[in-house]
Amino acid sequence: MADEKQQEVINPWGLKSWTYLSSLRQQSPLIQCITNFVSMDIMANTLLAAGASPAMVHSILEIPDFTPHTQSVLINVGTLTPDWLPSMKAAAGVANQLGKPWVLDPAAVGASSFRLKACLELIELKPTVIRGNGSEIIALSMASIGSTKGADSLHESSDAVESAKSLAKSSGSIVAISGSADFVTDGQRVVGSHNGVPLMQKITASGCAVTALIAAFVAIDPAHAFEATASAFSVFGLAGDIGMESAKGPASLRMHLIDSLHALDQDTVIHGVNITSF
Repeated sequence: MADEKQQEVINPWGLKSWTYLSSLRQQSPLIQCITNFVSMDIMANTLLAAGASPAMVHSILEIPDFTPHTQSVLINVGTLTPDWLPSMKAAAGVANQLGKPWVLDPAAVGASSFRLKACLELIELKPTVIRGNGSEIIALSMASIGSTKGADSLHESSDAVESAKSLAKSSGSIVAISGSADFVTDGQRVVGSHNGVPLMQKITASGCAVTALIAAFVAIDPAHAFEATASAFSVFGLAGDIGMESAKGPASLRMHLIDSLHALDQDTVIHGVNITSF
């Protein structure tokens, strides 16, 4: 007990993060992912490596039967079509009715008016967390489309902090910005996660994967979604830090990141997580 108190003084966020990860491994919550075709594989493998149970269920015919059994829902609009939007809205609606958390990933939201309108309609269904890159968060906050590189960000994550705070206040959601540093805000508090390596941004759907981990951490403790989101960011980044020690490029980093996430232990998380308040 004395050692634990000493560690808490050294790194309270490390202790929080380990509590979430160890609880995730014990509980193995079922996470429903309505996501894009590009991200399904890495998202499922990230959830499995962390200890959660992923389910890629997106048919509207299955929502009434399946979604009530999940502990969290993730909605990612990366390869959005008109056929998928009703499923997304239905799953978010069921999650809300049953008091379950759900997370929105507004991938490339600024690329088209269709995509922006769909995301704004989803935000009306009160996501627990919204996770995007700097450009996506700015586009959502301004409710406007603009110059875009698809799902790639034209802005640093730090450029979007004020937009994120504004979006958090207007939506009631926790807003998370990924980038070279990751930021999380509830509209008042802001924390930054400084784990992770630049090469992670060269792995397709790495942002989608961390959103999945956020959904899993929030499933463990929906009442503290701010803390769960920041912890998920840092744990994922820490796995990237460790994976980079063996990686030779993006493909091998992807493999080593997933292996490292699976292998994270208490000491590594408590001493490796790097989250600061602003």
